[in-house]
Amino acid sequence: MTENSMKITHHQTFESLRLEKNGQEFWNARKLAKVLEYSEYRHFLPVIEKAKVACKNSGHDIEDHFEDTLEMVRIGSGALRKLPNIKLSRYACYLIVQNGDPSKRVIANGQTYFAIQTRRQELSDNVTFQQLKEEEKRLFLRNELKEHNKLLVETAQQAGVENTIDFAIFQNHGYKGLYGGLDAKGIHQHKRLKKKQKILDHMGSTELAANLFRATQTEEKLRREHIKGKAKANQTHYNVGKKVRQTIEEIGGTMPENLPKAEKGIEQLKKETNKRSITSDKPL
Repeated sequence: MTENSMKITHHQTFESLRLEKNGQEFWNARKLAKVLEYSEYRHFLPVIEKAKVACKNSGHDIEDHFEDTLEMVRIGSGALRKLPNIKLSRYACYLIVQNGDPSKRVIANGQTYFAIQTRRQELSDNVTFQQLKEEEKRLFLRNELKEHNKLLVETAQQAGVENTIDFAIFQNHGYKGLYGGLDAKGIHQHKRLKKKQKILDHMGSTELAANLFRATQTEEKLRREHIKGKAKANQTHYNVGKKVRQTIEEIGGTMPENLPKAEKGIEQLKKETNKRSITSDKPL
């Protein structure tokens, strides 16, 4: 298994462990311990305690993220016994993997997964994201899309999208669904972009968000429904893109092909942001 494949597998495992009750998501500490390759749950408890300290030091209430419970667990003899367990929030999981052994690949991948997911949740729940400048939103969303496209590539490969040409065709099906029949080349022409300008790098935050939703929902659907074969994968991507387009239409939004292009590319924004950061760090 390649390093990227292992990363994808770990990410999918973390997501599959996610439970939900009364609209609240959580992770089971005993199950998470096994995935994180702790031989015994008792060896996992010190890591949880470190995470609790980090939670408190960051100004959060421990009880909001670590809920003690009792769970019926089958022991070696086959009998059931009530054993202590903990319901963990996404933020709690993030703190746990941050305090885990980074030499373990599953821990390192967990740090990436929960960092991305926790950051996204914070921004979606918090007015902070809405207060970001347009350029800051674009940088964040473009990076999110970049990460999720990696997941999409791997999941599409597992479905039968085998090579670069296959994936380009697969991507175009998603674009056609979302952009009313336009493929990547058609979008490029419609937006009147220059030859070397990439369509994703010149999208505004609203358009990037629509494409991020397309990518995440396609990846999840391919994986959840165990879709196999290029044709089925392509059709799935098209259907998801079309559904996102329908949703935009239903809420009265602007179709993505009609959204204005961003004049500044992502690379230019990165350079300007880095330059501002270096300037602000200079001693007075």
